[in-house]
Amino acid sequence: MSDGERAGSAAGVPGRTPATAAAAVCARLGRHHPVLWLLLSALSGTVTFFVWLCGIFSGGLDVGETCALRGQPYDDAYRSEHWREPSRIFPLHDRCNASYDLVPVWINPALVLLSLVAAGSLLAACWTTYVRARRFLRARRTAR
Repeated sequence: MSDGERAGSAAGVPGRTPATAAAAVCARLGRHHPVLWLLLSALSGTVTFFVWLCGIFSGGLDVGETCALRGQPYDDAYRSEHWREPSRIFPLHDRCNASYDLVPVWINPALVLLSLVAAGSLLAACWTTYVRARRFLRARRTAR
């Protein structure tokens, strides 16, 4: 136990916070370990899914009532003309009228960024696995 952990536990602060536990795992596995990339990919994919759910259900069950609660007029003619818009997977929109969207502004950019992080992390996991396997096979070949 380090002096900082001892001082923290004497003050009533737990010795292992999630940040120190994550730092210990990173230090043990190494910076370029495929498991870390896979964990990052899974985490960002999960967060992407929950952000998407938040966007899908932002309009509520009764869109007219939700628009009225937010002080916006419900334009039935606009909704009937753009009837496919609320059922799209991406980009998410659920408009009361031509100028007001019930889906928060941050949802679509967050979906793009989190999806890119998930895909990039998955590619990094594949690449680091390939590099580690190549090094392992090269070291095994030279050991003979």
